[in-house]
Amino acid sequence: METNIIIKQKDKIKTKKPKHYKVIMYNDDYTTMEFVIYVLMNIFNKKIESANKIMLNVHKKGVGIAGVYPYDIAATKVSIAMNMAKEEGFPFKLTIEEE
Repeated sequence: METNIIIKQKDKIKTKKPKHYKVIMYNDDYTTMEFVIYVLMNIFNKKIESANKIMLNVHKKGVGIAGVYPYDIAATKVSIAMNMAKEEGFPFKLTIEEE
């Protein structure tokens, strides 16, 4: 007599939320306030009021947070912004820091 044994295995898959990263803007003496606002509105999708507030933070305190994103999105936005700045002749600096 043949016996068939069936074993059911349930694997629990744990998903983790992706780490988030801050995009930090730094003040310099050359990049215009208008350019910083343009970048904030067009790359980081900020409304004018928020863009002005972040820009003034960067201007007065030396740094400001443009946004918090998963790493790939943060890196892409930084790359686009720094390439735009380079094209315009600005030494605009942004970095990514884990939140």
